[in-house]
Amino acid sequence: MSSKPKVSLTISELIARDGGSIKTGPFGTALKASEYTTEGVPLISVREIGHGSFHIDSKTPRIGSATLARLPEYVLAEGDIVFARKGGIERCALVRREQAGWFLGSDGIRLRPPTSCDARFLAYSLQTSAVKEWLLQHSTGSTMASLNQATIGRLPVSLPSRPEQRAIADGLELLDDRITLLRETNATLEAIAQALFKSWFVDFDPVRAKQEGRAPEGMDEATAMLFPDAFEESGFGLVPRGWRYGALADLATYQNGYAFKTKDWQDFGHPVVKIGNVKPGVIDIAGASCVGSHVVDGLDRFALKRGDLLVGMTGYVGETGLVPEIQPAAYLNQRVGRISTKDGIADIGFVYCLVRNPSYKDHAEAKSHGSAQANVSGTDLMAFPTSIPSNDVLASFNGMLHPIVASILSNHEQAETLATLRDTLLPRLISGQLRLPEAEAEALAA
Repeated sequence: MSSKPKVSLTISELIARDGGSIKTGPFGTALKASEYTTEGVPLISVREIGHGSFHIDSKTPRIGSATLARLPEYVLAEGDIVFARKGGIERCALVRREQAGWFLGSDGIRLRPPTSCDARFLAYSLQTSAVKEWLLQHSTGSTMASLNQATIGRLPVSLPSRPEQRAIADGLELLDDRITLLRETNATLEAIAQALFKSWFVDFDPVRAKQEGRAPEGMDEATAMLFPDAFEESGFGLVPRGWRYGALADLATYQNGYAFKTKDWQDFGHPVVKIGNVKPGVIDIAGASCVGSHVVDGLDRFALKRGDLLVGMTGYVGETGLVPEIQPAAYLNQRVGRISTKDGIADIGFVYCLVRNPSYKDHAEAKSHGSAQANVSGTDLMAFPTSIPSNDVLASFNGMLHPIVASILSNHEQAETLATLRDTLLPRLISGQLRLPEAEAEALAA
């Protein structure tokens, strides 16, 4: 593809030349907290703005139609780019078609690019490390870095021809689409695992079916034969005949992490999984602190392996996640616990579903203490009550979950590889150092 020379200018110069606008979210009495609702469109504040995408959950406030009609200037449109105004100023995200109509919160600044440039290309260019560093260097505020409209206006950008912008954005979007599909697949796999766990071990569907003289649904005859056809009393209520009530400690062992010292930390080396890295589902080591090889000499018992199941003991207590492949070897920090079964991912299925169930986190929070920050002990974490099936049923379930857990790890690792590739290609494509055909070849090889 032939290309015209890039045009370098600031955001303000681009807007003055071609149109567009910069808008800060509503302040003070313009939008009152009393107008927040549980229905309507999401209100985008700093917590909802990620690196390139938005993250909406049950804690995200909503804005109703009356407020939207009263404050239309804060309604987001497809192609808008929203910056975090404070507390995460290096983050920005592009509003896509499905997010058009959402509402700009006071912690956000909206850039509405002119139609002369591809908004996707501009959004990608704003996610490069060079731009993030520029924003941090030019931010205001002594206690918390902040952005304002003037700062964003001074931000320099370099724009190739619009067809080239579109081609680069299309290529990067293909990578993002593959990453999104892998993550959505993992969400589906987890939902399948939890649905099966609930059917077998919470609702006892196979036992109830056999008790009523029916064949358990969706189950082959050999597996159905493993389940009893009646219940019996236990100290905690009815359980399937031959099963018992116990605790997580009856099924797995527990280990707390190592207390690394402040002087041990460095910018490279062996990653150390701290409480902030324990993300739901799979551990996230992005930005993890590191230690040198000399520090971990003799600490083999704290080394992590693929498929380890970790749990938070401080802050977000009861949060759990699997350890993906990490090179070089990562290590377990204090106040993060490792829950282990005998054969790792081969027999972790029941325990994985047990601790990934919301009731486990509820249990951890109920057992936690501390006024400034919640803390929970390993003993309390492992005391979580559960029905314990026969060995045959447990082995059957773990066998069914093994490929699901393995796929969750593999999908996560592939998504991380693609994300690393995207982040590597991004500045080279934006700067023109790498041509699109070369980038496509690298993406196909990933």
